[in-house]
Amino acid sequence: MPAIIETHNLTKRYGALAAVNELSLQVDEGAIYGFVGPNGAGKTTTMRMLTTLLQPTSGQAFVSGCSITRDPRGVRRAIGYMPDFFGVYDDMKVWEYLDFFAACYEIPEATRAGLINDLLELVDLSHRRDDMVDTLSRGMKQRLCLARTLAHDPRVLILDEPASGLDPRARIEIRELLLELSRMGKTIFFSTHILADVAEICTQVGIIEAGRLVAQGSLADMQRRLRPHRRLHITLLGHLPEAHAALVARPGVMEVRQTVVNGEPRPDEAAEAVGQVGADGPASAKTLEVDFTGDDAAVSALLRELVGRGLPVLRFTESVHDLEDVFMHATQGIVS
Repeated sequence: MPAIIETHNLTKRYGALAAVNELSLQVDEGAIYGFVGPNGAGKTTTMRMLTTLLQPTSGQAFVSGCSITRDPRGVRRAIGYMPDFFGVYDDMKVWEYLDFFAACYEIPEATRAGLINDLLELVDLSHRRDDMVDTLSRGMKQRLCLARTLAHDPRVLILDEPASGLDPRARIEIRELLLELSRMGKTIFFSTHILADVAEICTQVGIIEAGRLVAQGSLADMQRRLRPHRRLHITLLGHLPEAHAALVARPGVMEVRQTVVNGEPRPDEAAEAVGQVGADGPASAKTLEVDFTGDDAAVSALLRELVGRGLPVLRFTESVHDLEDVFMHATQGIVS
């Protein structure tokens, strides 16, 4: 699939500070790309360069085939930009606000009324069309600003923290709206530090820290790259020494640890500590955490061996690495 946004060693310096440092990323056409990083990581600076509001110190970027330095007008025609802090004209009605921006985009007056009706219906604000902008809630103002970015039917939406400061319901509404826009064929590039928003809807993710891109790809790809092994959780009713010995002898087992179950204190994670648990003790449930490199067939064979040895397996599960796990492995807590 062709890239609709590309950056090549994109850099923005303020004196000795590199706010964005040799950033190279690709966003596929039609993707929902989550640009993730802590505050101060360089997300907003990157977006301001992509929208031609900032000139890069060095490097290059292309949006919809247009260079941000050589063809900024072409970039602006292709994008709809929603900044992290946006102004609204409180003394306008909702429909007037959209009419004003449609006129700025040189939409013919004869077609603006129908366009405004369509945009208000899309963002679920038709019932507020004659209300003053200053009477809207923050979530409604966010949706109104998003409608404004769509007035000229851009191919690419660049949204800086679109769910910032919203209550849970408004955040869900924004996520659903982004999914609907994606189904309409829009490419969406949005920044956030709310990992749940990214995990719910994104087809691609880029993680930025201290101005550098530290990971990029689909969530599944990054999970495999950043932690290639699987993590199994095996809960048994006693017999931990025998289970530990059987596990460490299996090909593909990297490490075996005992974890806390039902509030029990966690013993030392070294193998010797596992071996100190007596087989004759009370049959309370204890869990072993196993780092394993095998495929599905090997996982099945491992379980089959434990059961075949007569070991009392109570539960056998595998961890699913979420975006929070990937983020913590990819970053070091650095702020540029």
